[in-house]
Amino acid sequence: MAEVETFQIGSMNVHFQPSKKYKTTTFVLQIKAPLAKGSAASRALLMQVLQAGTNKFPSRRAIRKHLDSLYGASFGGDVSKKGEQHFLTFFMEVPHEKFLQQEDEPLVKKALSFLTSALLEPVRENGTFKESIVHEEKQALKSKIKNIADDKVRYANGRLIEEMCKDETYGIHPYGSYDEVEALTTQDLEQAYESLLENDQFDLFITGPGKVDELTPVLNERKASFKSRAVKTSTTVNGPTNNGREVIEHQDLQQAKLHLGFRVPYTASDAEYATVLVANGIFGAFPHSKLFVNVREKESLAYYAASRYEPYKGLIFAMAGIGFEQFEKATKIMTEQLDALKAGDFTEDELTTTKLMIKNQILEQVDTARGNIDLMYQNVLTGRERSVEERVSEIDAVTREDVERVSKAIELDTVYLLTGKEERA
Repeated sequence: MAEVETFQIGSMNVHFQPSKKYKTTTFVLQIKAPLAKGSAASRALLMQVLQAGTNKFPSRRAIRKHLDSLYGASFGGDVSKKGEQHFLTFFMEVPHEKFLQQEDEPLVKKALSFLTSALLEPVRENGTFKESIVHEEKQALKSKIKNIADDKVRYANGRLIEEMCKDETYGIHPYGSYDEVEALTTQDLEQAYESLLENDQFDLFITGPGKVDELTPVLNERKASFKSRAVKTSTTVNGPTNNGREVIEHQDLQQAKLHLGFRVPYTASDAEYATVLVANGIFGAFPHSKLFVNVREKESLAYYAASRYEPYKGLIFAMAGIGFEQFEKATKIMTEQLDALKAGDFTEDELTTTKLMIKNQILEQVDTARGNIDLMYQNVLTGRERSVEERVSEIDAVTREDVERVSKAIELDTVYLLTGKEERA
């Protein structure tokens, strides 16, 4: 991969990485603001509305037709959180004309022009967002929120976070709540849009064939629109506040969901990041990990068992689908797997296999343009410039003693069980 060229257009940071690896050019526009209860829902709805039409292409159907004219270009958006920061993400991918038979104007210019217009030229009616679009997109966002509640694994993880971080900003869902979305007005959306343009931080990532000279004229035309200041956001990394508090919720379901939340005092910004990845890998991230082998296979307690590290907040989530009557036994065995890490009770094979799996994940990630851009943005967010080679070397360098040391800093915070209505957990 070539070096990343970073420059500013107005207040927008542009990160350009030429690559002959891909036959398409990929654009990812990251829009960052502090995560806040008063703005998450309006920003999430705003993201829906901005994808629904521009001045030139005033409907989703018109946008699809335009994308078809760009040889099947793709376009979309998402809302997420990383630590206590809220992100609106636009992405677009378009074939490069060098791989096509003919094209008068570079497709990358047309694609970038459309992408910026989606942000800066939304379809309007009487000087404001169209009520019909706002209504339709509000229904779509409420359906997304409802779908999370219907997916019991996602619901349980969300409820664990709510309980674990109820006095922290991280406890806020990036979509806001159903009721918050329902209460939003077109005026609320206008205020959110104005705040976004004036206050958010914009980072545009571009990777693929071609030269930056093809793109800067399009961006310079928009230069005056990017006038926001750099956003200083921070995430509070806390120690355990709940001391293993149990939260049990009853619903009508066939299988209980047991989710454990742990605190770890290291994030992606820290030198210990690679070691936490390895520790979590041995704990529960892979099919050879302790949770899968001991909870699911040896004890036959769980239909699934795994763990996930949230590297921007310093949390580890362990989860298992269990029988209603297995709560105490499953909780005990799951926590024992972490105790084993702390005691150094893992084999060289577990350590070696985990490191190999993580290195393969990194290499597979940079095989895709979106994955490569995600790593580039992590460098921006953490202020730590890690090349792919450096990331792999950091994993290689992790020792048994490193894993023991970091594991001893991981502490149980909250135990959440979603179980059946009639059963006693």
